[in-house]
Amino acid sequence: MNAVDNGKIQENDISLGLLLDMLAGQKEAPLIFYYGGHPVKSGYHITEVKAGQFAGLDCGANPEVWTEIFIQLWDIEEDGRKHMPAGKFCSIVRKVTEHVRLDGSAKLTFEVSDGVRPMQLYCAARPVLSAGAVHVALSPRPASCKPRDRWLAEENKTDVACCGPNTVSSRCCA
Repeated sequence: MNAVDNGKIQENDISLGLLLDMLAGQKEAPLIFYYGGHPVKSGYHITEVKAGQFAGLDCGANPEVWTEIFIQLWDIEEDGRKHMPAGKFCSIVRKVTEHVRLDGSAKLTFEVSDGVRPMQLYCAARPVLSAGAVHVALSPRPASCKPRDRWLAEENKTDVACCGPNTVSSRCCA
């Protein structure tokens, strides 16, 4: 089976390990997630952290295997609560690792709901420290066609090799 290379996660799709590494030095800073154009409410909860090992067939009949970490955020307001400190987020994940093996390089998916609307899937961008808080933008996780994605990646490699500096080729960008 083809294993999905978790090392090739896009900048707007970080791994759990990268998120934890970036939060490590900001333990007291409020951690604020953004989705759908607004921040999570200050009373948000992490309701689940789960790890999945997946195997499947893509639309080109190619077998695939990958791991994925899901963090479920319940976007609610609670009286007097402030946004969770980054250190508390890290300690929750650390507590989960006492019971569940979490691969730090795994694809990270956030499941977010306000308890009324259906849960939606998001990927996370690199955290940004601003105004004493850690801000993490979540963007909807789109569907994709893995065979097409692989083909486009190969085409991009060919374009770079063809049109890059110090390259001589008969089919180069003329």
